[in-house]
Amino acid sequence: MGETVRIQVEGGEMSAYLARPGAEQAPAIVVLQEIFGVNAVMREITDSFAAEGFLAICPDLFWRIEPGVDITDRTEAEWKKAFALMNAFDAGQGVRDIAATISRIRSDPGGNGKVGAVGFCLGGQLAWLTATRTDADAAVSYYGVGIEGLLGEAANLRKPVMLHVAEADGFVPPPAQAAIREGLAGNPLATIHAYPGRDHAFARVGGEHYHAADAALAGERSLAFLRANLRGA
Repeated sequence: MGETVRIQVEGGEMSAYLARPGAEQAPAIVVLQEIFGVNAVMREITDSFAAEGFLAICPDLFWRIEPGVDITDRTEAEWKKAFALMNAFDAGQGVRDIAATISRIRSDPGGNGKVGAVGFCLGGQLAWLTATRTDADAAVSYYGVGIEGLLGEAANLRKPVMLHVAEADGFVPPPAQAAIREGLAGNPLATIHAYPGRDHAFARVGGEHYHAADAALAGERSLAFLRANLRGA
């Protein structure tokens, strides 16, 4: 079980869900939410990273719109609210809040000085922007939306990034996927893994498109990538 902590950010204070591993010092992971807020799925992912030996934190990135959003993908009303929140969200400001989270967790006495980010859906886009706009040591994007329009930021990559692309993603259609592959072709800092037949959110446990085998494969790839890039400072 994790705990709620407060992070000082531009213009106020943001809450975050923090889960600690058993080790006294460990690399840190910033978990970047889907459009449903810091809900049970995001808390479970954060807990799972702690169980794998990471200091894991999931900031409430919708706090400037509505603090404490915690909804599911189960009802039409929740989907409507989730899309409204996404449309009202300022990604640039969100990345600055992520940068503040990175700074907070990097200085935690339980950390080893290294910080990675892992994001899903909207958080997948934010993971890409975290890789290009912050001092994170590594980032992983799961089915990030809108990355095809942000490829100009690749020139700012200084640390490695991994992208998990669902080939049947209704929110990231084939032309967008092709643009991502073309835009990052030959970039030694970018690794792309494609999952044929998988739709958006294939790694969301309990979701409509959840696929256990490919979710496990993506998870194994992500853990190996993060462990390789987040060794002690």
